[in-house]
Amino acid sequence: MKTILIPTDFSSNATHAAEYGYQLAKQIKGNIILCNAFVVPVEMPQSSMVTWPMYEYDEIEQSCSNGVKALKVRLEKTNPGGFQPAIKCINEAGALQDVISEMVPQHDIGLIVMGTHGASGLSGFILGNHSRQMIDNTTKPLLLVPPTAKVLPIKKIAFATSLEHIAKDLDAIFELITYAKLLNAEIFLAYVDDLKYHTRDFKKHMEYLLTDLSNITNYPLIYCRLVKSDNTESGLDWLCEHGQMDILAMVHRPHNLFDEIINGSHTKNMENHITKPLLVFPAKA
Repeated sequence: MKTILIPTDFSSNATHAAEYGYQLAKQIKGNIILCNAFVVPVEMPQSSMVTWPMYEYDEIEQSCSNGVKALKVRLEKTNPGGFQPAIKCINEAGALQDVISEMVPQHDIGLIVMGTHGASGLSGFILGNHSRQMIDNTTKPLLLVPPTAKVLPIKKIAFATSLEHIAKDLDAIFELITYAKLLNAEIFLAYVDDLKYHTRDFKKHMEYLLTDLSNITNYPLIYCRLVKSDNTESGLDWLCEHGQMDILAMVHRPHNLFDEIINGSHTKNMENHITKPLLVFPAKA
């Protein structure tokens, strides 16, 4: 199994995400890299550049190194039974996005797990802190873990897709199935619809699609679920609250369901709070 990369800034949200990622690694019998990207202050006047003193750089680096090692010890003590993931600690100077971009190919990273701030509504959850930048630039599946997510074994995953783009989501669905097999988790394809154009022919089409997916991947634990709503974001927000699943998965590409949410009614004040981790698949080139 490929390695899980878990960035941390030592905040409570990041630590919670690390604990979630550790539990996931135990389930799929994968290894972990804990990574801290630290930025050394630099003053850049117009006439010259004054770098931070080397001894203070060393102090920052040592402090971050100690923090990552302490987090490693904490994770290893949280659930000592069963499979124990190997944990490698790395500290790198630079912006988080740049550090992750370099580490992914070097260490054969298969999944990135990171924390995010809680927010009201799905759009607020996606747009909070630096999550949007990571979503836009990641080349690997990205699991965003809110602070309210419970650290439990993953048993059911919802893959949200729109009816008109489901064919373009097949690559991500196949990749998701590889993870689901390791987890022995169910997958249900969730699509939001107001039922105005929900015909018998479409129902047959979805049944054929599920049969094909099951036969091709040799994985029977996949089915389809309709969320009745005339608003995509409201429907998925409801699904996160009442859908009895552990993770919501989506593909991020221009002009698809994901794009509709983050660029659509993101100023709307949602009543519900996202409590489930969001697994984002980057679109294939």
